Amino acid sequence: MKIHEYQAKELLSRYGVKIPRGRMVTSAEAAEDAAVELGGLVVVKAQIHAGGRGKGGGIAVAKDHDEAHAAAKRLLGKPLVTHQTGPAGRIVRRLLIEERLSIARELYLGLVVDRELGRVTLILSGEGGMEIEEVARLHPEKILKAVIHPLTGLMPNQVRKMAYELGLTKAQVDKVSGFALGMFQAFMDVDASLIEINPLVITATDSLVALDAKVNLDENALFRHIDLIGLRDPHEDDPAEVEASKHNLSYVRLDGNIGCMVNGAGLAMATMDIIKLYGGEPANFLDVGGGTDQARVKAAFEIILSDSSVRAVLVNIFGGIVRCDVIAQGVVAAIQEMGIHVPLVVRLHGTKVDEGKKILASSGLNIISADGMAEAAEAAVQAARRRS
Repeated sequence: MKIHEYQAKELLSRYGVKIPRGRMVTSAEAAEDAAVELGGLVVVKAQIHAGGRGKGGGIAVAKDHDEAHAAAKRLLGKPLVTHQTGPAGRIVRRLLIEERLSIARELYLGLVVDRELGRVTLILSGEGGMEIEEVARLHPEKILKAVIHPLTGLMPNQVRKMAYELGLTKAQVDKVSGFALGMFQAFMDVDASLIEINPLVITATDSLVALDAKVNLDENALFRHIDLIGLRDPHEDDPAEVEASKHNLSYVRLDGNIGCMVNGAGLAMATMDIIKLYGGEPANFLDVGGGTDQARVKAAFEIILSDSSVRAVLVNIFGGIVRCDVIAQGVVAAIQEMGIHVPLVVRLHGTKVDEGKKILASSGLNIISADGMAEAAEAAVQAARRRS
């Protein structure tokens, strides 16, 4: 789960990370008041869940409260387009008004889960303010890393070694070490999947300040952090993904035209792969899970078909915990109630598969039945092409 910059900063400040003075606002009048409160010279920052805000015009420097009001009026309620939003952009509904700092140097400091190593890794670079992916691609030698052992946690000497390599003074090294240790504690406490400060700035007065902050939370661990669920901004999420979460469905919208309803993440990935193998493009990832029922099957269909680009639907179920006859009943009930108007391919295998196939066959509905994954994928791709 992503959260806004101002929320990330508030969270990190509890762990000793110094942040600029600032205030979140939702109106131009409030932005003007915040600028007065902060001394006039401020930065107006659009709050959306996407990078590249500066390049997209979402960050403005205001010399006084009038300019802050004008910048806020220009941004609020308008779409902001960046390289991460797509051409439609994201509507700006919140702004962060911050004091402007005099910057002497910019750094990058981040914590991320290294999927290959299965460890949390600290990243430090002297190329703050730039996209870290580009720095890693063009100048990998400028990316310093420390792999964190799960038993010891982040050790101060790991941070200090990297900080000295950047040519920082002892006082600056001490401050970076304090920031990193605080970030790591926050990372573990809230079950984060990523924490990033970019840039981490050294000011003209030799203070260390998080000029920007990004925190992503592991949604699978939110049951341990009920207090953090309120940080979600539903306006920033795909409405279909928000609806799916209400039914405990794992859904991610993609760019294709073949809707997928599958049980199990591994089978879902394999289903998308085989659709592409036969020349098609999946419209989504959707895992109905192991303990599904008719109501969840209907909800899954509604979510898949809310995407107007879907031209066919492939249901691929392996009956282990979930029974094929229950899925078949759910499919039939959903079609009868909703009136699905795109071709539907169903492949069932496993527990109660014969009963499931009989339910589909006796329904009298226009369902394309398939026995194998290859057969099902090929049928779905052909059906989508005809429909297109």
